[in-house]
Amino acid sequence: MDNLRYIRNTIESAGSFTAVPGAGGMLMGATAIFAAFAAHFSRSPRAWLAIWVGEGLLALAIGVAFSCRKARMNQTPVLSRPFRRFVLAIAPSIFVGAVLTFVLFDAGLDRFIPATWLLLYGAGVVSGGAFSVRVVPIMGLSFLALGSIASLKPAAFAPAAWGDALLAVGFGGLHVVFGWLIARRFGG
Repeated sequence: MDNLRYIRNTIESAGSFTAVPGAGGMLMGATAIFAAFAAHFSRSPRAWLAIWVGEGLLALAIGVAFSCRKARMNQTPVLSRPFRRFVLAIAPSIFVGAVLTFVLFDAGLDRFIPATWLLLYGAGVVSGGAFSVRVVPIMGLSFLALGSIASLKPAAFAPAAWGDALLAVGFGGLHVVFGWLIARRFGG
């Protein structure tokens, strides 16, 4: 029995987190595009932030629900060791992004929030992607590239007014494209 437990733990440790939801990624992208549109026409910075925070929570719920659905369909445990590693790798970036969001907003530096979100989410996805299928860290690198563009000096390339468009391209477009790739190549 100990040998079987050792073999199961070894195989689980060597595995990758395959319950990354392609269909869920596409849905998260669609809701982010809608949020970018709504945020762009919001009446105040506080309303803008509320829309994007709401979108982030919605995207989290979609991601968890579709990951559970995919794991169930594949008859794999959601709370596997690769899943826990994935979450532990991405969680610090998400946490730092949340903290910096409120710090930047309170300081009146909300023009830096889109770049901060894109860069930290990209860093988290690259880190978490080390425990997932190959396309996931590539998605994270795409977020890092877009976040780098968003962080350039406003007059140089990406004016602050482009924040919602860059968030739509990142959280909307990249999620749709990579969600489609994941769904096509890795199911669900």
